[in-house]
Amino acid sequence: MRAMVYRGPYKVRVEEKDVPPIEHPNDAIVRVTLAAICGSDLHLYHGMMPDTRVGMTFGHEFIGVVEQVGPSVRNLQPGDRVMVPFNIYCGSCYFCARGLYSNCHNVNPNATAVGGIYGYSHTCGGYDGGQAEYVRVPFADVGPSLIPDWMDDEDALLLTDALPTGYFGAQLGDISEGDTVVVFGAGPVGLFAAKSAWFMGAGRVIVIDHLEYRLEKARTFAHAETYNFTEYDDIVVHLKKATGYLGADVAIDAVGAEADGNFLQHVLAAKIKLQGGSPVALNWAIDSVRKGGTVSVMGAYGPIFSAVKFGDALNKGLTLRMNQCPVKRQWPRLFEHIRNGYLKPSDIVTHRIPLEHIAEGYHMFSAKLDNCIKPVIVPGAG
Repeated sequence: MRAMVYRGPYKVRVEEKDVPPIEHPNDAIVRVTLAAICGSDLHLYHGMMPDTRVGMTFGHEFIGVVEQVGPSVRNLQPGDRVMVPFNIYCGSCYFCARGLYSNCHNVNPNATAVGGIYGYSHTCGGYDGGQAEYVRVPFADVGPSLIPDWMDDEDALLLTDALPTGYFGAQLGDISEGDTVVVFGAGPVGLFAAKSAWFMGAGRVIVIDHLEYRLEKARTFAHAETYNFTEYDDIVVHLKKATGYLGADVAIDAVGAEADGNFLQHVLAAKIKLQGGSPVALNWAIDSVRKGGTVSVMGAYGPIFSAVKFGDALNKGLTLRMNQCPVKRQWPRLFEHIRNGYLKPSDIVTHRIPLEHIAEGYHMFSAKLDNCIKPVIVPGAG
């Protein structure tokens, strides 16, 4: 098969790899029909994520058609169209039983926190991802779901991570009716978080970013107020002024650590693989939310060694809530919103790129070229 393969920082290419085999009776092999590049893939692309090995295939957002199933699989059969959540999880451990699918205890021997994630380094289990023609899907009776007949493929694709994660970010904010919600980051997850905040009763939604084309999307797609932080001496002071000097009720960090990393991290990356940069957006969230408010975090963070203003959060009496999104838990309500016409996830897709051109796709997305917000990868095209 053809697959995207990592060859080192900023180096990805398409190569021939063996089609993955069934390794366990509960496996399925899925022929990928659509995949996507996620903002968190840039941590891998830039070489900032620990234990990202040469030869790995990235991609935790994908849908496809079941090609083959193991002898224990009961819920799927060859020919089924399926959407696959980015979480790999067993469905039966202590954490899965409580709906914490992203914290599964049985799928990742290398971490005590996160469970398994497709195509996201050996820190997250070492599973190859879906930026390829075929992918092995473990626990096939647990994760994948049939794509409803009424759902478009691109909408289903965005339900595998970006949309549920944004919705989860708004959910973690514990939004009350009339709340002012500020979202840091107008990438796909931030856009979905802003849109979702309205569903939960927000009275005002503000989005902060530095790229004008993404802020325009926040205005048209998420109907949010927007501010470009480069236009203000101190965006936190401006947000205080804009909220009657109290602060927002809820702040959502949809940025995480900057995927570009800072200079020191690039110098040291080969040795200690620090992920991301300083948690600027998280500190802005802590500073700009009102006393007694809530900060929701679902941006990508790894083992960073930068100062988070924890003392400020303590003294302000803030509630901090965070996790990797348990994707499948969000699906029933999101299916309703899409079917009722309240939400069209694929509205944020800006580019459709053949798998053979994925190296150019990564470069474009990383360098923010051509007003790229969400690139979709099409195996077999081009």
